[in-house]
Amino acid sequence: MATSSAVPSDNLLTYKLVVVGDGGVGKSALTIQFFQKIFVSDYDPTIEDSYLKHTEIDGQWAILDVLDTAGQEEFSAMREQYMRTGDGFLIVFSVTDKASFEHVDRFHQLILRVKDREAFPMVLVANKVDLVHLRKITSDQGQEMAAKHNITYIETSAKDPPMNVDKAFHELVRVIRSAKLLDLKAMFKNCIGLIIILDSIHA
Repeated sequence: MATSSAVPSDNLLTYKLVVVGDGGVGKSALTIQFFQKIFVSDYDPTIEDSYLKHTEIDGQWAILDVLDTAGQEEFSAMREQYMRTGDGFLIVFSVTDKASFEHVDRFHQLILRVKDREAFPMVLVANKVDLVHLRKITSDQGQEMAAKHNITYIETSAKDPPMNVDKAFHELVRVIRSAKLLDLKAMFKNCIGLIIILDSIHA
């Protein structure tokens, strides 16, 4: 990691990342571990907490604006509001909680519905893999779920020493960058097609 003096301050892209999933799966623990490098075992449910961080990913600096959302149903009315603004999503479930895994489909479908897209940048995060004796969801099951939705799968633990916490957030940025590049290529292709059509009309 470069020193703060080496961090460029101008013209940095900001990526709005949203962490979603059921309550108790470790969304806040992952987010706090990523930003503050500490493990918080007990964390009160929140309506939403937002964090900012300058991060270098694959040689490119960016600002990560991360929203840690509440998983409780009483806050579900807020979900569509924050989903509209997100550039990418970490869908988190706990490998010790079968219900949280089963709810991955619901979060995935809701994101696509709100975004009105057939696909959108997401990473499926299997958290709490350190709790081996309590594990109920296997790696194969997690990978199958990710493959079904055509998204990246990462296993994490926010507990010290953390496992793949930075990797999860960084990978989501990579997915967003790839998606934006594909969108630009499609836009360029459409523009070229339009120019050809216009030229043929005026020929």
